[in-house]
Amino acid sequence: MPSPFKQVFFEDFTFHIHESVYEPAEDSFLFADCLDLKRGEVVLDVGTGCGILGIISADKAKKVVATDLNPYAVRCARNNAKINGVANKILFMQGDLFRPVVQEELFDLILFNAPYLPSAPSESRSWLNRAWAGGIDGRQIIDRFICNASKYLRENGRILLMQSTLSDVDKTLHKFEKDKFKTNIIVDCALPFFEQIVLIKVER
Repeated sequence: MPSPFKQVFFEDFTFHIHESVYEPAEDSFLFADCLDLKRGEVVLDVGTGCGILGIISADKAKKVVATDLNPYAVRCARNNAKINGVANKILFMQGDLFRPVVQEELFDLILFNAPYLPSAPSESRSWLNRAWAGGIDGRQIIDRFICNASKYLRENGRILLMQSTLSDVDKTLHKFEKDKFKTNIIVDCALPFFEQIVLIKVER
């Protein structure tokens, strides 16, 4: 009987990926390469998936909180934290975006590799598809994230958000800038079919 898990490696980290959990791809590895945090910071990893960003962050962070709507992802990420020896520094919680997080808790850094691809309603029915399906214009989850992210950010905190040019990057920048945030695209990567993925840095 085939195993429901696949192994993925990044630098010295090992991840076991359940078949119902998004497997790290170009966007995940690009994001991981650009993680930059100071020792002792408190990090929120929204939509943690297999836990790759939160687990890498835990190497320097004082504490990481990781959320995901997918129950398979939460179990998968928790197991990966044990495999990589950082389980004592990460709190995993199942729930939609910020809902599991204590409202008074603030973070130095918020990470989100968003579901950013335009999709039909039928494409978001499986747990796996929800990791990439962003609604008709690809912005359904991104816009909800932007509306709430600032409530959980420290005064000098920052956000790293990964999205695709298929889901209107300029609109994301405008929404953050309208709320007096500074924005900067720190890296981009061309993909097939005239798509780029971009990592946006947002600062107060």
